[in-house]
Amino acid sequence: LTGAPELAQAYTAILDGRFEEVALQLTRTCGPAPKEACQLLESVSLWWQIQLDPFNRTRDSMFEAQIDSAITTAEVWTTREPLRAEAWFYLGGAYGARSQWRVLRGSRLAAARDGKRIKDSLERALSLDPGMADAHFGIGLYRYYADVAPAAVRILQWLFLLPGGDRAGGLEEIGRARKGGLLLRSEADYQLHLLYLWYEKQPEPALALLEGLVERHPRNPHFQQAVAELHDVYRHDASASLRSWQALFDAARAGRVAEPQMAETAARLGMALQLDRLSRSEEAIEPLRAVINARPPAPFGAVARAHLQLGDTLEHLGRRREATASYQRAIDTAGTDDLLRIASRARAAMRAQP
Repeated sequence: LTGAPELAQAYTAILDGRFEEVALQLTRTCGPAPKEACQLLESVSLWWQIQLDPFNRTRDSMFEAQIDSAITTAEVWTTREPLRAEAWFYLGGAYGARSQWRVLRGSRLAAARDGKRIKDSLERALSLDPGMADAHFGIGLYRYYADVAPAAVRILQWLFLLPGGDRAGGLEEIGRARKGGLLLRSEADYQLHLLYLWYEKQPEPALALLEGLVERHPRNPHFQQAVAELHDVYRHDASASLRSWQALFDAARAGRVAEPQMAETAARLGMALQLDRLSRSEEAIEPLRAVINARPPAPFGAVARAHLQLGDTLEHLGRRREATASYQRAIDTAGTDDLLRIASRARAAMRAQP
């Protein structure tokens, strides 16, 4: 890959959450690195900003325009230089970024079609340069997901003439990218931890991967939040989750993470949830009141979620009338774009027996 050291530095800035530095870093990168690669990394930077607040759609139109342009530019490059492996590599990478966004937004058919383009582009890159280890990452993901996909999706594979998958082979290819790749080790670790959680049912190796990401990229609050959620959802360890949320809160208050206000708000909500689960419900009230009083614009739905959690906490304390009032405020605050289903959850709680 031309200009690989400079590209790796730019990619590291993205994964560190140093988004304000990415533009300057790419200015230094483009020159030794191809402009098509820099254009793709601009889109990747925006994609990681979306992942910090995934229910917020305000950046979607900008991302879609940027990534479509990056795909078009890479396609022109492959037409101009069909025997250049890195042109095909960046084309596959651009389709990969768009595919992840489409999955997040529920466009699974379009994401599946992109998956076929990812596989074809990266296999072409490897046929031209067998030593391009980073290309194994996208191929490995495709092969894994194509194998573990549910039966309904396998029917779609037949309709779209998509190749079948190979679970073990996919994991092996991802491992090759982790060991020998120049750019994608951290990205591979992040995606691999999801596979361990969702399909392999192995939270411990997933936790080890996330802890490695936190160590390498401590300014990215997404990785620290993922650790806290893993302890909660997959290990059912409320105490460990509380400690992780507290660590994120402390880092946010000290300004050691990107988007510190958003990270602080997410940490308050996470700490309150775990305090309530640990039967420390009185302690959970203060961080929830702090979110409600601050009315932060991010993460998406924070204030409505705080009202809902406060209602649950008051319910657990036997304060039914106050809980009902909090549930009603959650409904009023949720608005029409209620992607977190705050209003329906609050109504269900109000109907439930004390």
